[in-house]
Amino acid sequence: MSEQLLLASASLLGLVILATAMLKGWQGWLALKERELDRRAGISHAPAEAEGGSREGYQRMEIADLKERIRKLEAIANGVDL
Repeated sequence: MSEQLLLASASLLGLVILATAMLKGWQGWLALKERELDRRAGISHAPAEAEGGSREGYQRMEIADLKERIRKLEAIANGVDL
């Protein structure tokens, strides 16, 4: 009986340790995603120039990229090979 109790206790302890580690990893992942969203939304407390460029320049590049994607999708929809 004591061997089964020891095995059950060890299994429960292992499960608690594993769950704690997974919870810590999940919280870290959520914090990372929150920082990414804040940075994309412009809520970052660091100046944009410190990141290597201005936000306006980045936004213009993003818009140009989206326009290029739309142009390619329209060409595909019209049956034109690119």
